[in-house]
Amino acid sequence: MEFDAHHLLMMLGFLLAAYSVVANDAIQTLGTFLSSNSHRPWWLLWLFAGGILTFVFFYGWHAYEGDISYGRLEKFPIPDLFTWALVLPPLIVLILTRYGIPVSTTFLILTSFTATALPAMLMKSIIGYLLAFGVGLIVYLVISKLFYSRIMATRDREPARYWVALQWISTGFLWSQWLVQDLANIFAYLPRQLDMSMLIFALVVMLVLHAYLFYRRGGAIQGIVTSKTNTQDIRSATLIDFAYALILIFFKELSNVPMSTTWVFLGLLAGRELGLVLMLKVTSLNQAGRTAASDMAKAIAGLVVSIAVAFAMPYLAAYTGGFTHDHEHPVTVSPD
Repeated sequence: MEFDAHHLLMMLGFLLAAYSVVANDAIQTLGTFLSSNSHRPWWLLWLFAGGILTFVFFYGWHAYEGDISYGRLEKFPIPDLFTWALVLPPLIVLILTRYGIPVSTTFLILTSFTATALPAMLMKSIIGYLLAFGVGLIVYLVISKLFYSRIMATRDREPARYWVALQWISTGFLWSQWLVQDLANIFAYLPRQLDMSMLIFALVVMLVLHAYLFYRRGGAIQGIVTSKTNTQDIRSATLIDFAYALILIFFKELSNVPMSTTWVFLGLLAGRELGLVLMLKVTSLNQAGRTAASDMAKAIAGLVVSIAVAFAMPYLAAYTGGFTHDHEHPVTVSPD
């Protein structure tokens, strides 16, 4: 790859997107794993997650002929000319992450490349939230009296060893499915087919960023996980991860349209919390409702920012000399 100003901005966009997605989104997948394994060395947890990440990278690169996004960027062509305007979305994600706001990087980053995909992504994400909420509610209504009440009663005791194995399996399962969904948010800034040198570079960047995430034990977004009832318990974390992974697989097979895994995650936690309140009275119904509403309000705030950025992008691109995606007839982008 030539490293002129265009390609340097591409690389900067990739690095910022990688950091922002890892800090904001990855913790929603690994958060329960970190919480319930807080007594283990951070590097051991990182080696486990990093090994799965490496496998997903190489498998996607091989199966999709150099496309690590697993085909989810087909409708998001890379611009002929990168400008600093396209670097703004991951910077905004970083700012929102700093304040613990679980913004959807799918909306904020991908709509910057083409806003026309927003309705389909939004509809799929809303369905994802509602389905996850329903799954979380039903599962925890069913198991609360028979199973979860026992977990709550013995949460101060050491769980059986087989729960450790089950949780690591569920985390690996979930982590791989989340990567398949969300790698598009990072690799939107790179060519759609990568050569081996770019693949290795991207892999090293991701492994280093995740090492930092594990070293910090999650960062600000981790508070969304730890604020929920008993998520530090390894048995509870296992149930959350399995449910989350199965929902992601369903939507992966449904279509290649990118979706907000943030919304799925928030829906699952909200349904779970409501089920526990209704069956076990772990907290008040009002408190559970306020917590779910607060989480969703933060997600909607992120969506509003995403829409604003998407509509402002043509103006910013025109101001900074951006171009259309037509390689043969590059025409300066007009806000009209």
